[in-house]
Amino acid sequence: MTPTQAPAPAARSSVVGRLSTLDRFLAVWILLAMGLGLGLGRLVPGLNDALAEVEIGGISLPIAVGLLIMMYPVLAKVRYDELDVVTGDKKLMVSSLVINWVIGPAFMFALAWIFLPDLPEYRTGLIVVGLARCIAMVIIWNDLACGDREAAAVLVALNSVFQVIAFGVLGWFYLDLLPGRLGLGEGETLDVSPWKIALNVVIFLGVPLVAGFLTRRIGEQRMGRESYETKFLPKIGPWALHGLLFTIVILFALQGKTITSQPLDVARIALPLLVYFAVMWFGTFALGKAIGLDYDRTATLAFTAAGNNFELAIAVAIATFGVTSGQALSGVVGPLIEVPVLVALVYVSLARRKKFAPAQQ
Repeated sequence: MTPTQAPAPAARSSVVGRLSTLDRFLAVWILLAMGLGLGLGRLVPGLNDALAEVEIGGISLPIAVGLLIMMYPVLAKVRYDELDVVTGDKKLMVSSLVINWVIGPAFMFALAWIFLPDLPEYRTGLIVVGLARCIAMVIIWNDLACGDREAAAVLVALNSVFQVIAFGVLGWFYLDLLPGRLGLGEGETLDVSPWKIALNVVIFLGVPLVAGFLTRRIGEQRMGRESYETKFLPKIGPWALHGLLFTIVILFALQGKTITSQPLDVARIALPLLVYFAVMWFGTFALGKAIGLDYDRTATLAFTAAGNNFELAIAVAIATFGVTSGQALSGVVGPLIEVPVLVALVYVSLARRKKFAPAQQ
């Protein structure tokens, strides 16, 4: 069952709206976008360098534009007047905080040392990926899986606050303090400013969130909720997947040469990432069902737990260790694995939806 085929009220329609062909072959388009990006980065001389230079404060403007286009339609669908219902769900909120900021980083730390004991640069890069909790693309995965949009908005905002506060502290703990205490050798120092992380949050979440909120507020005032949701939202809905595909092409064009020139290293890094995404998603999905969450919030909890903020991880790795470092390569391989895996998990999630109560389907 694809997102557009899943029964849902008009206001909760899939992000792809009327683009049923795009929806039906979503995984194919994403794989093609990845392949196109890798090919462009590998075959067009100087393209990745030219794209890398178009940035402000270490943030790639092409990627920022793609993410803004991708997230805006979904955030314009959120019913912001219903967010208090989400914040009152203590099981959801507490579970998300524990999974994202206790279990997730610790699990990635363990996987990095288990799979890459002889490759310290790649290991450090993986740990950095584990510290960067997702605040952007999870919005799309959640919407495609017919998750709870309001819950996703709240959990992503919560992760953003903790990302600014906790990223540097957790980086010191997992890269410097803990390895020394466990006798694993000398640690690494993660030199990252909380202001840089805050800028990342503002660009990748704050701007589309404000735009979506204002669009919803002004649209409902002028059109009424029913007309806004049935006439306006379907018109902007397709922008989300267009933005997603554009972002993927740009992201992989930026790093195409790096990825394709080191296939064996990429494979070594990919294996723990595959384990991480699978265990985090299936484990969290099972937890959501076990504690009595409905399908919508269970899916949201699972996708917010499994996804990572690869934009931040790459930026921090490059700023701290250099663009050609092994740490940066680990950050780059993150979305190479995350994108197809989480797309596949969208379909797994929709299939599991049938096991919940009929009223929730």
